Amino acid sequence: MKIIQTQVGIIGAGPAGLTLALWLKKHGIKSVIIEGKSREYVEARVRAGLLEQNTVDIFEQLGVVDRLKKEGQEHHGVYLSFNGERVRVPFGDLTGGRNITIYGQQEVVKDLTNAWLEGGETLLFEAPASKIVDFDTQNPKIYFEQNGEEGILECDFVAACDGFHGIGRKTLPKDVYKEFTVTYPFSWLGILAYVGPSTDELIYAYHERGFALHSMRSDKVSRLYIQVSNDDSVENWSDEEIWNELAIRLGTSGWELKRGPIFEKSITPMRSYFIDNMQSGRLFLAGDAAHIVPPTGGKGLNLAIADVKHLVDGLVDHYHNKNEEGLKNYSKIALKRIWRAQDFSNFMTTLFHKSDEHGSFTYQLQKAKFDYIKTSKAYATTIAENYVGLPF
Repeated sequence: MKIIQTQVGIIGAGPAGLTLALWLKKHGIKSVIIEGKSREYVEARVRAGLLEQNTVDIFEQLGVVDRLKKEGQEHHGVYLSFNGERVRVPFGDLTGGRNITIYGQQEVVKDLTNAWLEGGETLLFEAPASKIVDFDTQNPKIYFEQNGEEGILECDFVAACDGFHGIGRKTLPKDVYKEFTVTYPFSWLGILAYVGPSTDELIYAYHERGFALHSMRSDKVSRLYIQVSNDDSVENWSDEEIWNELAIRLGTSGWELKRGPIFEKSITPMRSYFIDNMQSGRLFLAGDAAHIVPPTGGKGLNLAIADVKHLVDGLVDHYHNKNEEGLKNYSKIALKRIWRAQDFSNFMTTLFHKSDEHGSFTYQLQKAKFDYIKTSKAYATTIAENYVGLPF
């Protein structure tokens, strides 16, 4: 049996786990990461692509922004369309220069993984965790398996950054948290296509046929979405039908959608989920292990990095100052931002998706909000502040 000892045992080599490890190292705190999937799988997962100002600033502090600065696209605003009318919310002008950067999550993971391994640190791939024990003592243990051999990661603290289906939340005692779930009555059909973006900034659009979003991953790859029913399937949509629908829903006078070869199609359900306590004893949850937001507001990855920031604060205070207050209050501190992000994600989702008949009471409320964005700097500022990420 392989036995490894460290200070912080981290489950999951996604953005949260890797950022946590690198940040702790910067403060002289040792950690080991175990990941159930292969490196190839983890680095190929297409997820989020929007980084808040806070997230970029943190990566800059950690020294992992060389490629991000070269290949990422900083956006200073966002376009919002309603019934073919488009307005722009200027982020920097309304938030004192705070903006967002478009850079794929899989690229973030590659950068963080390279930095961790090039530093000579330990990351075990294809080493799924099987159980977490003794987290109510000062000597927690994570049992895992790699290459058919069982191993134990002995540590002072366990950080479960292992996603919604991971063992972290499953291990958390059921009586220490409440669960909140909202399932929306629609999904996203998303595509990746080899074509340059048809816009310089993201476009969110309400249309009587349903929501559409024009995003991008680079100057040669575009990421686009349309609202579909929860029981829909990618097999129901030909490439031509998808492009035609996007052109209709995103369309405004004088604007044209570029088309190109689609190389990936997927359907993403829209839901909100989180628990109101992210810790028990010396077990702490971060990222999707504790919360999920609909992708409309681009908050998923950024919330995970915010969790890590609060967890690092607590662990540094513990090791350097023998102060436990930060760790005791980790959930309380993190949940303030999580609730804010849940609200903003819900706001963006309900504003731009068709959830009732075109012309209905619900529709009129959506239109009233959009009209207010056009005329109120204060309302536009609220959207900009939340979109770029509230300062810590």
